[in-house]
Amino acid sequence: MMSKALYFAILLVGIVLLVFGMNAHDSIVSSAKEAVTGTPTDRSLLLIIGGIIGIVVGGLGTMFRRDPG
Repeated sequence: MMSKALYFAILLVGIVLLVFGMNAHDSIVSSAKEAVTGTPTDRSLLLIIGGIIGIVVGGLGTMFRRDPG
């Protein structure tokens, strides 16, 4: 069983990944690739998707998990 603290850590990691993903998406390299191919870089997409998953899992675990005690 995972504790509430672990879910909170997952939530924080998700937020950090999302911020890094948004910064990677706004970079010059990503903008140039998106202008040529019409799609952002794989790295920025992976960071954003990983961040969203971390936020959802961590948020739901933090809200609905009851620590025994």
